Amino acid sequence: MAEFNTDLPSVRAIQQFLKDKQEVELKLVTDDLLVGRIFWQDNDCLCLVDQYDQKTLVWRQALVYLKPKA
Repeated sequence: MAEFNTDLPSVRAIQQFLKDKQEVELKLVTDDLLVGRIFWQDNDCLCLVDQYDQKTLVWRQALVYLKPKA
């Protein structure tokens, strides 16, 4: 298994969203749009917590985009 590379800009950006508890939008390849806060990330997945404190595990390959919620 490859080590988690925190030198990558995408990983650092996600870590900053996590640290700031910034609400984000995740667009998935299924055309679903998820909104919440990133709870954690690893090499394969993100864990998103929604407004009801429901945790959703999202595989990175399912992402189309991730952006801060305006």
